[in-house]
Amino acid sequence: MSTTIADVRVKVADYAVRRGNDIIATIGLGSCVAIALYDRETRTGGLAHILLPSMAMSRETSNPAKFPESIVPLMLTEMRALGMAPNAKVVAKIAGGASMFGQLVNGTGINVGERNILATKEALEKARVGLVAEDTGLDYGRSVYFHLADGRLEVRSLKKGDRVL
Repeated sequence: MSTTIADVRVKVADYAVRRGNDIIATIGLGSCVAIALYDRETRTGGLAHILLPSMAMSRETSNPAKFPESIVPLMLTEMRALGMAPNAKVVAKIAGGASMFGQLVNGTGINVGERNILATKEALEKARVGLVAEDTGLDYGRSVYFHLADGRLEVRSLKKGDRVL
């Protein structure tokens, strides 16, 4: 895989929505999940780096990019503002949700990474966005590079190598 340089960098609890040929990246996904939304027809997409599975888990809820339930609808709204048709066929790809510290689980035995994955899938389903690919779970970190020119999501990991979704 060639070296990819991001046009836009998304940090933790952050997001970006663009149209065209930009590359949007986020690095250092552990238990966090990257959500990539894409409309192939207009090459409009968004990438979010969510931190927690729900607003109920945080005292501070003013940042919509922290949670899948709030960022998915916001990214879709911003994608429409950039010219995406209201009835566009938006698809999603997700990565992350690792169990970086397996012993740190809640009372249900489900770790934050798994909960982030489940909450992300629920938010996508609620928004009627089809999940077409994922690289989630397990015990290693990832970084992603989202290519708006063709919808490719490069997932990079020191432990498992690189793959393209």
